[in-house]
Amino acid sequence: MTAKICVYPGTFDPVHFGHLDIVDRALNIFDTVVVALAENPKKKPLFTLKERIEMFEDAVSKYKGRVIVEGFSGLLVDFMKKYNTKIIVRGVRLFTDFEYELQIAMTNYKLDKVETFFMMPSQELIHISSTIVKDVAFHNGDVSSMVTPFVKSKLEEKVRQLREARE
Repeated sequence: MTAKICVYPGTFDPVHFGHLDIVDRALNIFDTVVVALAENPKKKPLFTLKERIEMFEDAVSKYKGRVIVEGFSGLLVDFMKKYNTKIIVRGVRLFTDFEYELQIAMTNYKLDKVETFFMMPSQELIHISSTIVKDVAFHNGDVSSMVTPFVKSKLEEKVRQLREARE
């Protein structure tokens, strides 16, 4: 039997419990989840690619080799060839997410016959997005119910740095 590997791509700026829920659920189906962090300067992420990789690696350390975290640039279908897989897992929270994700899934299929599995996060996590996490953090709110302690500390540090830079 061959190992089933899927790729879970995203910006993950920062990783939150909704993302980790998708990883947990994907590991019930697949042997290995490759978390592919997109460089994507078009999105202007708060954290560098290196910082996002570090935060995600810390968050999935309990899986001991079943989750690989790696950055990439370029086409996702090209990155996936490294792992010899044609399976993508994407988290979808709302219908508006699905509409956009469907376009990307159809494009990836057209480019290289890549299949996309859509997964919804658990009900108690469905409201969380990286944008909301950052907004709460920038307004001095408590994000501990949305992110790991390590991510929370990184967010607090980044917010402090940005405030100091403005002064």
